[in-house]
Amino acid sequence: MPELLLSIDGAAHRIAFAPGHSLRDILDATDFRVRSGCRGIGACGLCRVRVLSGADGEATQNERLHLSEAQLAGGMRLACQFSPAHDLEIEILNPAPPSNWKSPPDRVEAYPTHSPGGKWLPPEVRHPCGLAVDLGTTNLCLSLFDLAKGHWLADRWGRNPQQNFGADIITRLAAAQESPAAAREMSDAVVAAIGEALLDIATREGFDTRRVVNITVVGNTAMLALLTSHNFHLLLQPEYWTRFVDCRPEETSGWIAQWGANPLAEADVVAPLAGFVGSDLLAGLVATRFIDSAAPALFIDFGTNSEIALWNGRELWVTASAGGPAFESSGISCGVPAEAGAVFRVKCDAAGNLAWGIIGDDRAHGICGSGLVDLIACLLESGKLSSTGRFTAGETGYAFSAGGTALTLTKNDVDLMQRAKAAVGVGILALCGHAGITLKDLRRVCVGGAFGRYLDVANAQAIGLLPPGPPERVELSGNTALAGCCDVMLSSLAAEKLSDLRIRARIVNLAQHPDFDLVFLDNLYLQPLQER
Repeated sequence: MPELLLSIDGAAHRIAFAPGHSLRDILDATDFRVRSGCRGIGACGLCRVRVLSGADGEATQNERLHLSEAQLAGGMRLACQFSPAHDLEIEILNPAPPSNWKSPPDRVEAYPTHSPGGKWLPPEVRHPCGLAVDLGTTNLCLSLFDLAKGHWLADRWGRNPQQNFGADIITRLAAAQESPAAAREMSDAVVAAIGEALLDIATREGFDTRRVVNITVVGNTAMLALLTSHNFHLLLQPEYWTRFVDCRPEETSGWIAQWGANPLAEADVVAPLAGFVGSDLLAGLVATRFIDSAAPALFIDFGTNSEIALWNGRELWVTASAGGPAFESSGISCGVPAEAGAVFRVKCDAAGNLAWGIIGDDRAHGICGSGLVDLIACLLESGKLSSTGRFTAGETGYAFSAGGTALTLTKNDVDLMQRAKAAVGVGILALCGHAGITLKDLRRVCVGGAFGRYLDVANAQAIGLLPPGPPERVELSGNTALAGCCDVMLSSLAAEKLSDLRIRARIVNLAQHPDFDLVFLDNLYLQPLQER
């Protein structure tokens, strides 16, 4: 894979990139964005860089409009106007100011699986747009589309600011119940964050927010209830875990005004299925066309609240599993989100030497969920870690250096991953039991969520995180919740399919699973997933 070499404040950074993207897009997924204001079409002339070596292609007409012959001769280019295919050394001449919002490495533009149309659009708004929002426990992801044409325009992701009230769902719900002020603050924080992300798109892409006439939001039930400040207290009562919880906002005009959207805009909070099965799962099933085939299929959206669905060709069974924050590396001593500077891939050779893959940089800030799975699998294979999760030489941790950064994987880190994958394992096996199928019957496994984007299937199977079987049956589908939200926002057919899924779904409460404790203990072992 080619590398981009750039110097920032006297420090050199090497960034691996996949050819086929403009230099602007490559930088947008890192911490080193270049200034821009025109959606990367070469109209603003702001994204100036100097190519020091490895230049590809001739200057475009747009570049010649903004840059003099002397500037071009000196290596100056517009980052949006060329797509490097080989190693490249550059200097960013016009860096963008720091932002809490980034463009994700897997673009949503290719995601919608249903043809747009059938949705009402206000005739008085020229070029109406819609904003799809996936409100996750850890991350907030957004995608902007032209509603009339179905064209993708921009996307952003950032941290859910509610994390100040706790990394997990229950802590936030308890804080909201104990303090009305905290509940209001959590709601206000998310509303403000959506506005900040939309403003980042507007200023960077040269976009008028008054074109936005629809904002569609999906998420797990707790996040939707905390957003709308409606019925969040019910989620602390077990009897509501498998019952519908109304999360509809009382009014959204204040949100619309704060976001700078068109006064005619509608904010649509897609209703969850039950207490801990949200509309993010339904959206993911829409995006993956999960029940279109009669073949048995499994869907897992990994996250702090992992949601699982199983289709046996006739019935749709769903559940939620409290996996905890390990999949998103929250609570892991050396953990970071799957963003620039995260170790996302670990490989082990025959001699036991480890090699590291780092997102968007060559200097590691920590390890994300997929990298954690790889590291545990490598240590297990090399004999340094036992199937019980103990370091075989009696150490309390495993020290390593990735990208020049010293990190340590502790016994507690391993334990958190064991508990998270055990909880998911219980969910998978419980659904198989209700659906009357075995793991061997599965012909398709869809993995959603940011965690699944970089997952090594063989390593995940080796530690029991995914069912055994041919790796080609596993689909790493990325952010299926956001993809499905885009589908539902754009297409009346997709919205109808979501409604059909809501009717079909049969909810399983894992807390009432008769063998929960025994199955959970079985799945704590770092070994392939097995049926009792």
